[in-house]
Amino acid sequence: MDNQKESQKFGEELDEMISFSIDEEEYGVSIQTVKEVIRIKEISRLPKTPSFVRGVINLRGDVIPIIDLRDKFGLEQREYTRMTRVIVAELDGRPVGMAVDSASQVIRISSSDIVPPPQLVGGLSGEYLRGIGKLGEKLIILLNIDRILTAEEKIELERMEEVREPVEVN
Repeated sequence: MDNQKESQKFGEELDEMISFSIDEEEYGVSIQTVKEVIRIKEISRLPKTPSFVRGVINLRGDVIPIIDLRDKFGLEQREYTRMTRVIVAELDGRPVGMAVDSASQVIRISSSDIVPPPQLVGGLSGEYLRGIGKLGEKLIILLNIDRILTAEEKIELERMEEVREPVEVN
């Protein structure tokens, strides 16, 4: 906390992030891309979608696709628990939910405490990464939400738009 105050005092820019965990790792995404963090809801599965797309949820009348980041990152699948959260973010102008093991809090990291990702990154594609944030002794993997999906995967989600359109029932 003192480190954050010092950074502000010297005019350093602070990046605000939502922190969350997957497996034993701590991640962060820019708060500017996050609309909200919710508890996991019942997911309706859709046929012929990539394995990491778990299906869709109804969030106050909006049908939102849910991406399981464990699956996307090639990690072992686990059952969702009461700690599981969905981070609803804006991806190419559309809301998308990302299932994570748990979401912690809003954190502030000084720009000078963010370093580029290492050249050799195991498991995660380097293109997903924005950098590594240093928060005291803790390291936080900072994700670039816009790059989590490939162009082909984004097209798959766009195709889901047709399924997502609400149908009026009289």
